[in-house]
Order: sequence, then structure tokens, then C-alpha cells
Amino acid sequence: MARPPQRRLAGRDMTHGSLTRHLLAVAWPIMLSWLLQTLHNLVDAFWLGRLGKEALVAPTITMNVVFIAIALAMGLGMGGTTLVSQYRGAGREPEMRRAGGQTLLLLSVVGTVVAVLGLFLSEPILRLLQTPADAFDGTLVYLRWILAGMPFMFAFFVYQGIHTGMGDTIRPMQINAITVALNVVLDPLLIFGPGPLPALGVAGAAIATCAARLVASVIGLHRLFTGSHGFRLRAADLRWEPRMAARIARVGLPLSLGQAGTALGFTLLIGIVNTFGSAVTAAFGIGNRIVHMAMVPAHGFSQANATAVGQSLGAGKPERAARSVRRAALLIGLVLAPITVLMAFFGADISRLFVDDPEVVRYGADLFRIISPSVFAFGFVMVLFGSFQGAGHTMPMLVLNLSRLWLLRIPCAWLLAVVLAMGPGGLWWAMFLSNTVTALAALVWFSRGTWKRKVIEEEPEVVATDVEGAVELDG
Repeated sequence: MARPPQRRLAGRDMTHGSLTRHLLAVAWPIMLSWLLQTLHNLVDAFWLGRLGKEALVAPTITMNVVFIAIALAMGLGMGGTTLVSQYRGAGREPEMRRAGGQTLLLLSVVGTVVAVLGLFLSEPILRLLQTPADAFDGTLVYLRWILAGMPFMFAFFVYQGIHTGMGDTIRPMQINAITVALNVVLDPLLIFGPGPLPALGVAGAAIATCAARLVASVIGLHRLFTGSHGFRLRAADLRWEPRMAARIARVGLPLSLGQAGTALGFTLLIGIVNTFGSAVTAAFGIGNRIVHMAMVPAHGFSQANATAVGQSLGAGKPERAARSVRRAALLIGLVLAPITVLMAFFGADISRLFVDDPEVVRYGADLFRIISPSVFAFGFVMVLFGSFQGAGHTMPMLVLNLSRLWLLRIPCAWLLAVVLAMGPGGLWWAMFLSNTVTALAALVWFSRGTWKRKVIEEEPEVVATDVEGAVELDG
């Protein structure tokens, strides 16, 4: 029987029209959201720094503790984004809603477990990490508040992921802007307590963050359940569906493990860097900050490409998905080329902006000169990662992420810098080699074309319609 006509779905249809226009429209709000998040972190550090160095220990240790939970949530959220984008491309709204509902259900459970465990385990965790005694009490209060707010953070991840999968990144960016502005206002009020307000100190910063995340989750969930922007979750979408949940986990868990493994790898690498003294550590820290800023456009185009690939594969258009990858690679190349050239030739000046110390500047100049070409190459890796994510074949991302740190960068850093006595230069060449080899490996894996298979199930035969959509046969 012929398929009944379908109403126009919410979001941006990236299966038709100019790919350049679609990619730019989806990418720029993601980039701005990342910059807003950076501003949020800077505001926290600025106000807490006014309390003394002990207060800055709290967010530093807390971020390391909560990263595993955040990595799990982000991975599962991206798994949901992939399914939403592929169902969006296929024009299958009921399954798109159920994918969103199951993602919300999964992350609600994870967030609740994290919050409850945080109440009981925060103190022993901080003792295990040998938290300085003068910062212990403040860090404990801060950590407990942040963990208690994880369900709010994860709920917003779901809203953001659903809208990204639909090709709408502007509305999540708007909420990010609202919450950053709220945090900017609340931080000094709650930390210092002007007028009749009590001065809460470190706890005030954590409460401000939780309040901002609560507002983000309330706005996001209200939009999802009222359908105010064309996508509406129903109670039925929250009923447990093991097959859909398993599909989300198959896509999302490799992403979670890759992020967690990368974080642990960087922690070990810092240990090697620290053995060369504070000047090398400072240069490495400056380099990391600048590289992370340079990668913001790559992250934006990677996520935009993931949405375009997911929708195109869902619509049965693998060649359009491949064109999206090529177009995203061209765009990120045009953006990163001038950035990395400036990094290579003006590394000393960049370092001097942070620390006007001759030794740090010299190491920083060497670092930027050596690693800049590999930063350019890694921008293309990010685009290819977006292709794997959008297709739902995320195992390459797990293997490549872990290999870059654990099989390449850390062993090469030890071999070149310590065993072969190349010193800090060996560290920088290890960074260059790990990025470059990973880029080549990603290109080879991508060229096999196995990523062009969608992960959503084939659509059953449609026999009738009702007010909710199509009524389908089981076979």
C-alpha cells in the first residue's frame, strides 16, 4: 500500500539543498556554545580566585572526579543524537521521538545514580585523592553540590542532543547563553553575599552552577514535552524499550569509553611533562589551551557533519553523506590553515601573552612550531569522527582515540624525551607524531566505506494511519 503523506518534521532537513549552507548554519551555534562554556569556567575561576588559592582547588579536583560521569552521559547523549538524526532523515517521527525518550530515560537513571552515590562517596574519594587539608572542606561541599546537579546537566544534554540530531543548534545555544548569564550574575552574589544575602563562599559557586543547570533543564524539558518548537515527547516515548536503549548504548558507549580513556591518558602525560620543571609545564599548559581554542571550529563542523551524515544515511543517501564529509573537510581546512600558520610563526608571542618568562616563551615557541602542522591534520580527524558518529559506527573513534594517547603519544613521549634524552622537544614531537599518525589511520579507516551503513532498523510496511502517525505491521 502506498505510503501516506507525512507532515514536515521539525528542525533542519540536511538531506536536500546546499551542504555548505547547512553545515555553516548548524556549526556556528555549536562553536558559540563552546565559547560560552569557556566563559562560564573563567567566571567561576575569577570569583573563586578572590577567595584565595585554596578555593581554586575545589573546581579543579571536582572536574577530574566528575569527568567519568560526564563522559558516560555525553556518549549516551551522542548515541541518541545519532538515532534521532537518522530517523529524522528517514522521515520517521514516531521512532525519532522514541529514540529521544529512551535517551532521556537512560540519562535520568545515570544522573540519579551519580547524585546518590556522590552523597556517600564524595568524602572517601577526596581522601583517596589526597586533597589538601586546607581545601578539603570547601572541596567536599563543592563536589557534593555539583554531583547533586548532574541530573539537571544530563537532562539538558538530552534536549541539546535531540535538537542537534534534528539540525537545530540555535535553540540549545540560546539556552546556554541564558545559563551563562545567570551564572555570571549569581556567582558573586552567592559567593560573597552582599547586603542581606549570606556569604556562602565556595559552596556559593557550586550552587550557582546547579541553579543555572536547573534552569537549562527546565527550559529544555518544557520545550520537549510541550512541543513548542515542533518536536514533542509523549509519555509513551518514556516507556522502557530494551531494543532502542541497546541501540543507543551500542553507539554511545564507545564514545564514552574513548573520552574517559583519553582523559586518563592526558593525566598520565601530565606526569611525564611535570618531570621537566615548571617552565615546561607552563608551556605545555599554554599550548593545550590554544589548541583547544583552535579546535572549536573543528568541533562545530564535526557535529554539523555528524548530523548531515546521520540524516543522509537515514534517508538512504550515502553519496550525499560522503559529499558532506568532503565539504566539511574543505571548510575546516580553510578555517584552520591561517590559525595554524599563525601558531607556527608567532608561538613565542602567544606564549608571552600568558607568561612573560623567557624560558616559558622559548619552550612555547618550540612547541607551537613543531605541533602546528599536526593540529591542522587533526582538524580533519575531527571531521571524520563526525562521520563515524553520524553513521553510528563509533568503534573507530574508540580505537583511534585510545591509540593516539596510549599507543602513540605516551610511549613516544617517554622514548623521545627521556630515553633518547631529547628533553621537552621530545614531548612536542610525540604530540606531532601521535596527531599525524592518527590522522592517517582515520583516513584509511574512513576510506574503507564501512561507515556508510545506517544503524537504524529498516522500516516495517505501513498499512494505515491514525492521529499519532503510521500504524505498522510487525512483519
